[in-house]
Amino acid sequence: MSEGAQIYNAIRQRNKRKPDRTVRIGEVAQKFMGEHVSPRQDKYGAVVEIWKRILPQELSRHCEIIDLKGGQLTVKADSPSYKYELHLCSSELLKELQVHCPKIRLTRIKFILT
Repeated sequence: MSEGAQIYNAIRQRNKRKPDRTVRIGEVAQKFMGEHVSPRQDKYGAVVEIWKRILPQELSRHCEIIDLKGGQLTVKADSPSYKYELHLCSSELLKELQVHCPKIRLTRIKFILT
């Protein structure tokens, strides 16, 4: 093959239209939400709702549920004093959550500081 033909073939290969592999971010986000977030929200949404109902409003403003796995609910507090208050009522909170959300099988509440 001549040098001209090689150059021509190289240019032709380079200019071939490649398949479009772009994916819309909305489609990716929707798939992620459907596969990962929604099932988790369905399962743990009840815990968050019960938590908001049973916790005194003053305490509720200073803490947030951040994780729930392996039977452990992790709650972050914004100050040591609120963490201590949460710890004092943790057994009552745990009992209430166990009664209202038996499928979650909570065994422990862990409090951390932000």
